[in-house]
Amino acid sequence: MLEVQNIAINYGVCAVVADVSFALEARKIIALLGANGAGKTTLLKSLNGALPVSAGEIRLDGNLIENYSRREIARKITVIAQETETKFPVSVAEFVLSGRFAHGAAFGWETENDLRVALDCLERCDLQNYENRRMNRLSGGERQRVVLARALATKAKILLLDEPTANLDLAHQALLFRLIKERCETDAASAIVITHDLNLASEFADEIILLKNGRIEAKGEPRKVLTEENLQKVFDVNVLLDENPISKKSRVTTIY
Repeated sequence: MLEVQNIAINYGVCAVVADVSFALEARKIIALLGANGAGKTTLLKSLNGALPVSAGEIRLDGNLIENYSRREIARKITVIAQETETKFPVSVAEFVLSGRFAHGAAFGWETENDLRVALDCLERCDLQNYENRRMNRLSGGERQRVVLARALATKAKILLLDEPTANLDLAHQALLFRLIKERCETDAASAIVITHDLNLASEFADEIILLKNGRIEAKGEPRKVLTEENLQKVFDVNVLLDENPISKKSRVTTIY
């Protein structure tokens, strides 16, 4: 479990995140929503200890996150960052296998099990027969799926994803969220996902956190958080809310 208790994050004298608290439990997906500049990426960077907090505390499995080594954190938390350097000329297999380093593997030292895990994750991400391709020769969407495969290969119980559907077509956006949900349900994992797609968040998230100016404006089940009042307040837009006739989840349409 990841517990965030009244944290604040400052850049100099500027408060970017303030008084944020929530808990990420096993088998749960939290969607982190908010306008550009709301503090979403800054908050996500703090959750694996990459960015120190100015106040409050973050606990991982009951212990302060700063008490873990980077390797220990990497075994428990994997991150898909918004800007990932994936254009260097290594093979897809090498890149995905690098996600196994926390388990003792490194380039040239992978085990048969590491290779099995990597190939399985590539297949799950619709990347069969991609293992020998070069990362710098893939499209943006293909690279994004390889990055997801690497994250899945870590077998970490907590996934932190910053706009993971960027560059993906509609089919692969849905595939990505299905894979995340499957990992959470079958492996008792959990995930926090930053996305600008309110309808994907409504469909797949167990909880939504709405951020505005670094503070939580609303949090809870999608149907309770995705209200006309909340979305007007956070995004300054008028919306039409109805129900997806198939999933019965809330559906958001912007009114122009």
